[in-house]
Amino acid sequence: MAESRFLRARRAARSSTSDNTVTDDPLTVLLRRAGRGDQTAFAELYDSLSPLVHGVVLKVVRDPAQSEEVTQEVFVELWRLAARFDETRGSVTSWVATVAHRRAIDRVRSEQSSRDRVARQVSNIVRDYDDVSDEVESRFERVRVRRALERLSGVQREAVELAYFGGHTYREVAVLLEVAEGTVKTRIRDGMIRLRDELGGAA
Repeated sequence: MAESRFLRARRAARSSTSDNTVTDDPLTVLLRRAGRGDQTAFAELYDSLSPLVHGVVLKVVRDPAQSEEVTQEVFVELWRLAARFDETRGSVTSWVATVAHRRAIDRVRSEQSSRDRVARQVSNIVRDYDDVSDEVESRFERVRVRRALERLSGVQREAVELAYFGGHTYREVAVLLEVAEGTVKTRIRDGMIRLRDELGGAA
């Protein structure tokens, strides 16, 4: 009986020592408090870890603006997952860096998928436009194309003319117009759809 009490006391002492060692890490303490809903602790955690998170994300995403967005997404996820952190599997910084890297990879994959989808849509529209353009030019000369272009909105016409008559890439058009590349693609896509419809009607 005495030996049993001795063993229990010894295990309790080891457990107490282990807990004290874990809680000596300020970041672990803050994360534990955040996991219990302590917003002040989470704000301190943000101040301490945001440079690390942003650095990890920027290396993967490359784009500064998107890196800021992903950094915020990471901290939203950290707030949600804080209570699940297991300090026996690694430090707070390594865990946070892993979450940040995973979120950055997700953003890159999402952006690539979006670019591929837009490229396919634009490619289909361009093929349609080429077919219509050949037909129109053979029957009505370039004046019909110009009249169809005049029916586009100003921003659509500007983007289409730079890309398909000026020979500029989407990125170059974005620089010339001082807008995002995604905005340029949307304008060209919508403009080409409208142009196809106008040329089809004229034919």
